[in-house]
Amino acid sequence: MIRAVVFDVGECLVDETREYGTWADWLGVPRHTFHAMFGAVIDQGRDYRETFQEFRPGFDLYEEREKRAAAGQPETFGEEDLYADVRPALAALRADGLWLGIAGNQTVRAGQILRSLFAGDVDLIGTSDDWGAGKPDPEFFKRVGAAVPFESDEILYVGDRCDNDIRPADQAGMRTALVHRGPWATIQWNSPEAAELPTFRVDSLLELPDLIREFNGSAL
Repeated sequence: MIRAVVFDVGECLVDETREYGTWADWLGVPRHTFHAMFGAVIDQGRDYRETFQEFRPGFDLYEEREKRAAAGQPETFGEEDLYADVRPALAALRADGLWLGIAGNQTVRAGQILRSLFAGDVDLIGTSDDWGAGKPDPEFFKRVGAAVPFESDEILYVGDRCDNDIRPADQAGMRTALVHRGPWATIQWNSPEAAELPTFRVDSLLELPDLIREFNGSAL
């Protein structure tokens, strides 16, 4: 049975359109051009951070984050950046008695924002910076498994990427749900891996409560 649901952050809970737009501005690149290169890098199976290298060789993302913060332009997101289905989906899953968590590749600052946004709504908020391990490193999913008070096969990990979310979570013994939004899921959606590997494929997080109830009912 599925007893816990753990969510990725970017393009799962948070629409990153505004944030990546500010990165284009910081680089002095037209947003349309930045987004086109971003999609090309993903389609080629490369790390999204290589997008920045295309415009500024030697670009250090962590260093530039600090520069942005010092310039009064820190990376940020808020309630207005959450996808519309996030709040009602969390409420429905909580009403069904499921243990809920959020765990993604995020900075310490992003973790603080998440704790502010979701205080009292979830049982766990963990970030790669908190844990010193980032997806798709198996160590990240070991940290998730250690933080959740259930067995790995009782955890559903929800994400938008086959490479960073679905595949490594599956390898860690977890159930998985691929949500169809954001650049990664849009590009990967029709791949054999996206079609065959996830436990669930959803267009909205609001589909999860019924799918989990059906899954758990069949397990009885």
